[in-house]
Amino acid sequence: MKITDIKIYPIYVGRRNLVVVKVETDEGIYGWGEAGLGSRALAVVGAIRHYREWLIGRNPMQIGVLWQEMYRSQYFEGGRVLTAAMAALDIAFHDITGKALGVPVYQLLGGKQRNSIPCFATTGASMGSELIEHVQQLLDEGWQAVRTMFHMQPADGDSATTFEPRESIGKTAHWLAKLREAVGVEPVIGIDYHHRLSIAEAVSFCQRMPSGTIDFLEEPIRAETPSAYEALRGMTDVPFAIGEEFSSKWAFLPFLENNITQFARIDVCNVGGLTEAMKVASLAESHYVDLMPHNPLGSICTAATTHLSAAVPNLAWQETLITIEAEQGDNSPYDPDWFPVQPEFDGGNLIIPESPGLGVEFNEERAKKTEFRFSEAIHLHKRDGSVTNQ
Repeated sequence: MKITDIKIYPIYVGRRNLVVVKVETDEGIYGWGEAGLGSRALAVVGAIRHYREWLIGRNPMQIGVLWQEMYRSQYFEGGRVLTAAMAALDIAFHDITGKALGVPVYQLLGGKQRNSIPCFATTGASMGSELIEHVQQLLDEGWQAVRTMFHMQPADGDSATTFEPRESIGKTAHWLAKLREAVGVEPVIGIDYHHRLSIAEAVSFCQRMPSGTIDFLEEPIRAETPSAYEALRGMTDVPFAIGEEFSSKWAFLPFLENNITQFARIDVCNVGGLTEAMKVASLAESHYVDLMPHNPLGSICTAATTHLSAAVPNLAWQETLITIEAEQGDNSPYDPDWFPVQPEFDGGNLIIPESPGLGVEFNEERAKKTEFRFSEAIHLHKRDGSVTNQ
């Protein structure tokens, strides 16, 4: 089997750009892949085009060696742009191999270790009574774990790009304590702070809540300096969920070896695909850390992540944004017109696809008619005009 073409579709779906890849072969079997780093879609597209030049003519079933060549054969190895591009291709190679062998992708990863995938829901409700109402609704619908989002609504007179971390942590901590009081001790409640705090702010945030209020704190600070996270780890007992931005097993290594994170937020579409994701899962297992996979993109990402989650022993919950993406209507990443075949939900669980390959299809004809739309995340500033984290 040989690769005959690699087609790239950068499209705007829901709230972000998706980069979808189709790898075609001389046997008529094709595979779908999806790249992370959608906020820098054109950079990722350029990297995939580069890989295309020498991947055509190669055997897509030689997944491991192709991964090594993509990563190691350019001297300047790694980096988020390249591993996001590699991820799309690696996922597509797994899709092709599963189809060629007539087995679902999880069989290529060692077989499934569970019959369905537990997920956590995300609420976009603002901090206030609306938050408690929406979380209770999600719990009533069968979700057992819910992630909340921090308070960031600008004060009167501020622009939409103003964010003051100190003002955010007080209100967020207050309403999380109220939420825990309302829903009781059983549900899993976490929060994503999207690395918008400093060490001192993160500590202050945790100290303002009774112990046990939240079950995980996701990405409280930026992760370029593991020792900074290690210092923060020593000042609070709240479990951390870190890693959605990491692009390799080497990035995860200090956070696992030094017991900094308690949940590994691996992103299959950022870390280099399923090949690298399985290695990170093994490293995490050796340190008794469960995966909490990051899954913010389209249905190809969801399918690939579902197969990963099925095949590893150490899974906590897989992310899904279905509870907030529904607001996007017919342009959601879960829209069946974009993805006519995709993993399905059963309450708060994903059903594991059993068809050969990933078990997902993409509307290529719609993509051909859709123009690329440049998008950029908001650039946040404090009230004094200084730049703060997005």
